Amino acid sequence: MKTFRRVVTFRRLEAVSFFHSGVYLALLVCAFGLSNPEPATFILGLTHGLLWIAMSIVCIFAARARIIPFWLAVVVAVIGGIGPFAGSLGFIYESHRRAGRRAANSRYS
Repeated sequence: MKTFRRVVTFRRLEAVSFFHSGVYLALLVCAFGLSNPEPATFILGLTHGLLWIAMSIVCIFAARARIIPFWLAVVVAVIGGIGPFAGSLGFIYESHRRAGRRAANSRYS
């Protein structure tokens, strides 16, 4: 578990979540804006699917290791398949929450 916590960090998960949202946005543009060009749509769709599966598994383990909160792992795993933007928004919310908590702790220390 120590190695997992060293490799999987909140910031790295957040970066992969934003990358996943970018892939999904490119998939939507290809599929709907560019009239479904192949093989680009296939490659982006496959990338989105594999990223979602990997993110889901890693986020579940990250929640168990208390790297991210359980609610964020659920958002990534459940909603992330149809809209990874929700996971990215969840990471933004959690970043702001953590920054506020650090600021509050430093004020009273």
